[in-house]
Amino acid sequence: MSDTSKSEEGAPSSSKVIAVVFVLLLLDLLGFTLILPLLPSILDHYAQTGDAAYQTLQSVVDFFREALGIPMEKKYNSVLFGGLIGSLFSLLQFLLSPITGALSDRFGRRPLLLLTTVGMMTSYVVWALSRSFTMFLLFRIIGGVCKGNVSLCTAVVADMPCPKARNRGMAMIGVAFSVGFTVGPLMGAYFAMADKTTTHVFYQTPALIALAFSAVDLIFIWLMLPETLPQDAKSSSSGFGDFRDLLNPLALFSFSAVTRSKDPPPEERMQRLKVLGRVYFCYLFLFSGLEFTLSFLTHQRFHFTSMQQGKMFFFIGVVMASIQGGYARRIKPGHHIKAVGMAIATLIPAFILIGLSWNLTMLSVGLALYSFAAAVVVPCLSTLVSEHGSSSQKGTVMGILRSLGALARVLGPVVSSSVYWLAGAQVCFLLTSAGFVIPLLLLGSARRLKAE
Repeated sequence: MSDTSKSEEGAPSSSKVIAVVFVLLLLDLLGFTLILPLLPSILDHYAQTGDAAYQTLQSVVDFFREALGIPMEKKYNSVLFGGLIGSLFSLLQFLLSPITGALSDRFGRRPLLLLTTVGMMTSYVVWALSRSFTMFLLFRIIGGVCKGNVSLCTAVVADMPCPKARNRGMAMIGVAFSVGFTVGPLMGAYFAMADKTTTHVFYQTPALIALAFSAVDLIFIWLMLPETLPQDAKSSSSGFGDFRDLLNPLALFSFSAVTRSKDPPPEERMQRLKVLGRVYFCYLFLFSGLEFTLSFLTHQRFHFTSMQQGKMFFFIGVVMASIQGGYARRIKPGHHIKAVGMAIATLIPAFILIGLSWNLTMLSVGLALYSFAAAVVVPCLSTLVSEHGSSSQKGTVMGILRSLGALARVLGPVVSSSVYWLAGAQVCFLLTSAGFVIPLLLLGSARRLKAE
């Protein structure tokens, strides 16, 4: 029977679920990314008001900047301050994603998606009403706690019994990310400019639009998304297990919550899952670090303005969406490790070209290779990981994977920016390029472990 039809057990159509997941995640990401181009202006706004909470965090940024010898320049301050706020968000995701996934294994994907979407709506209300930096931070904290849609959507796709459907679903999640991170910031910048002609604070309209996206998302989930967790899996799931397994970083790297569950995978599959989790962490640790320092390099070496930076990331987003919508979703089952290996290997020349670039042509070639790899690695690794664990563990497995990625995004930018300013751009990019050999070696050990 085709994976686009219903199974004998009445499972929802895979094609319908993939389409619904794509739309709801795209709506979520459009609202989430509206703020990205506004961060520098928001920080300037609170700096000018002399906000006490802002000044406290600015002292932390200044300490880090002085320790590394970063020039006192407005552009660098915005990148560092934005990185600090982003790290706070990622840290909360690191702590909460495994719990959100475990809860979805017990109560179902739909209830948790509805709950987290209501939480995101609350965060956007706080943003729209915020008139102090403390309220702005509260908005980011609520968002970090409630941003469970990504791991829950990957769990929904992981519930699909057909490997081809899972691969297509993970690729479409990647497309939603690429489109959301390409279109959302442009919308945020446009509506913020429109706000400057009114009596409102310049970020109020983007905040209200984000709230509207989230409200539509809530209605869409309620009306269109079927429950994909089988009833027998839901009723037999223990949910949390030991909280320490969901909060301890070492336990997360070992997927202990899965190992100690009522229905653990066979030992060989468990070993493969652990290796894939380490590949995911190492890749994102290196990748997020260079992604963060890319703004330093283009501003320092090519004197990119904010608009030129925006055009650069628009180019990256368009290339990624094209690759994910074409090549990535057509990768055949059994070929994902090979595809991941090829993509990670591509990052080595990509970042060498970017790090050594002395003209825009060389930079553009490096960015094109970078975009190809970014489009392939995460969807394929998510597909590989989704094959592990019973139907009552998919949420926990995908939540732990999301948590490892969040931890990598906390640590990677700190380490990479430190190397960048202490040793220089070329050393930073060349060293990190060489570092991609580590996930490649880990991937080789995963290939040697049998999937069964």
